[in-house]
Amino acid sequence: MDSVLNAPLEHLVALSRAKPEEQADGPEPLVPAAEVLELLQQEVNRIQRSIRLTLQGKLQDLVGRSMGSVEHNRALAAAIQSMLDQHGFRIRCHQCGHPAILRLSPRKGIPTGAFVFDHTIDGRRTFHGGSATVPPIHLLAKPERKSRSQR
Repeated sequence: MDSVLNAPLEHLVALSRAKPEEQADGPEPLVPAAEVLELLQQEVNRIQRSIRLTLQGKLQDLVGRSMGSVEHNRALAAAIQSMLDQHGFRIRCHQCGHPAILRLSPRKGIPTGAFVFDHTIDGRRTFHGGSATVPPIHLLAKPERKSRSQR
């Protein structure tokens, strides 16, 4: 099994696709498809973790900043959220810890708008936060969508 874990993924996929008669002559045993999929999932998890940590680190440069207007802050929040959606991430709400979407909401007393965490808790849409600057960013995996029957 250790040699399987250290083999290049392309080689494992090729082995899993090989016909049994082609495998009999070669020194490599046939690798079951389940093992190939497990190894692929491990590799995907490593890549996602690397992306998450890189994005989280780069986004820290924006924490505590404001772009000076509601329009610019809304565009910033939308750009951040678009990037996170693209890679399957959400921001952890610093108030409750749930995965959330970063949005900008107009607020009285905050001329540049308030950055808020938009999420669903116990089936109800909830907004937490409300700072004039980009809040601390800790990324989480985007949760699976619930079917209508689970909502």
